[in-house]
Amino acid sequence: MTVVALTGGVAAGKSTVSNVLARHGVIVIDADILAREAVAPGTPGFEAVIARFGDGVLDSEGSLNRAALGGIVFHDDTARAALNAIVHPRVRELYAAAVAAAESTHPSTAIVYAVPLLAEARQADEFAAVVVVDAPAAQRTSRLVEFRGMSADDAAARVLSQASDDERRAMADSVVDASGTVERTERAAAQLAEQLIALWPDRLRELSKRFPLDEA
Repeated sequence: MTVVALTGGVAAGKSTVSNVLARHGVIVIDADILAREAVAPGTPGFEAVIARFGDGVLDSEGSLNRAALGGIVFHDDTARAALNAIVHPRVRELYAAAVAAAESTHPSTAIVYAVPLLAEARQADEFAAVVVVDAPAAQRTSRLVEFRGMSADDAAARVLSQASDDERRAMADSVVDASGTVERTERAAAQLAEQLIALWPDRLRELSKRFPLDEA
């Protein structure tokens, strides 16, 4: 099983990079989507969350209110561990199934797993290569305030709750610099996609260390 991990801190630009990779023909498996599927209404994961946290984490339509659930677990280590114990095993099952399906139907196509908390989970060694989408912590904090409507304090706390920029760079085989414009990040992602496709699966060690290439 050959999979490349794509990771980065909150608001670094992972979604922008993932979307470009997918448009270029790379199979992108998104951990955030799998996490939603793991606790979708009607699933055992959903029932387990309600049993642990109560009906107060439901919205008016009977789905999980992620803001309410996040408010419970963000400052409570015990609650967060309980949620992770419910979600993470189910996500790993969904991930394994998604990779198996991709390898069966598209055996020669590059596969990328977009996973936000790779550094925190200490799972970098499970992947053929790790690509980090990188933007400074201060810039990511500003993006959370500007584009997601968070308060400055909440945004800073969210960034600080994750691994540091240095920790992510230390595990990176390649870095996509997403500190500039969206267009620049998209250009870097397109260059990454071209290399993944060209080098897949046996020459991934030849991936460039930094994108965009014309500024490396």
